[in-house]
Amino acid sequence: MWASLCLVSVSFPVLWAQTLISCSYKSLCQQALLSGNDIVLHCDHKEALWYFSSILGENIFLLNSWPNIKTLPGGSLQLTKPQPSQAGLFRCEDSTNALLVEYEIDFQDATTLHITHKDLGQKPLQNETLNLGGQVLIFTHWEPWQDCNRCGEPGERKRLGYCYVEEPPEKPMPCWLYLRDEEVQYSRLRPEMQVERCLVPCDPGKEIKQPFFIYDIYQLGKLTNPMWLTCPLASIYRPIMWEVNGIPLTWRGQLVGQGMNTVLDTSTGGRQLQIFQPATYKCYVHQEFMAQFSPVMGPEALEEQNKKEEQQWQVGKVLVPPKEADSVLKGLKLMLLMVFVLALAGLLFRVFRPAWDKRKNSVLLVK
Repeated sequence: MWASLCLVSVSFPVLWAQTLISCSYKSLCQQALLSGNDIVLHCDHKEALWYFSSILGENIFLLNSWPNIKTLPGGSLQLTKPQPSQAGLFRCEDSTNALLVEYEIDFQDATTLHITHKDLGQKPLQNETLNLGGQVLIFTHWEPWQDCNRCGEPGERKRLGYCYVEEPPEKPMPCWLYLRDEEVQYSRLRPEMQVERCLVPCDPGKEIKQPFFIYDIYQLGKLTNPMWLTCPLASIYRPIMWEVNGIPLTWRGQLVGQGMNTVLDTSTGGRQLQIFQPATYKCYVHQEFMAQFSPVMGPEALEEQNKKEEQQWQVGKVLVPPKEADSVLKGLKLMLLMVFVLALAGLLFRVFRPAWDKRKNSVLLVK
């Protein structure tokens, strides 16, 4: 387990923790998004009421009981880790039931995300046709490339792609908004993420001096007790980078099996990192330093260390307890000092004894 021991900054962060989705006043906007990644649906009305109807054709109802959904003070709707089952129509109304804005959202399953890296020669999913009472085209609708996750040095950037269906002459639609309650088992019906190498100069004018977080993580046993780290304010919709002891982690490295005993979580776009050994981990969002996770020895490890230090016997030999070691060492030093003094006294005695004997003899001769 890990514990947050220190939070640098008490002010509200500059970056939003969730991605804001907007739509024009009194309009209906269709949008494909990824499950498990937080978002906010914008509605500018302090007394907004949100209603929902699923893609399964259920009757519309007031949203007031879902634990992962909350209406924010300004009227917008916050969805924490939305699930594919929550795909459907989100309708924002005022207190007189007048329409303000509508969103039809397809939360595509992020756990099925297909990831490719251009620099490895990997290709995205190809367009395919599907017979659903007629031929329809299945393709990927790509979002623009996100910013590079690093500046001044080689980094990576990613773009997200969503499953879409086109049935001419109709406009293309996100796959599950088109399929609705139709049960289709087809591997092509999934979202994508593509990554490529990038190199951009640093722009001091874009730095926002984002407050950062410091966490302590209890020391891990090697390759046992793996844990997940979560980068604050990170999102699959934003550029993210992790470092391990100052060395950047890359999607390319993970895809070729050089992940440095770590796993970037594909379904969150790297917002979460699985670790297997103690090290200093740092994460960056939009090229801004966001958090540091430092290893410390936990209570259990300290107790184990104390037990080892107190151990007196070991197979084949006797060990001196650490608490007695100092007194034994002091005794040895004192004994060595006494031997040295006695040896020095003996040497001096042997040197001066002949001279004393000569003096004694000379006195006798005078008499």
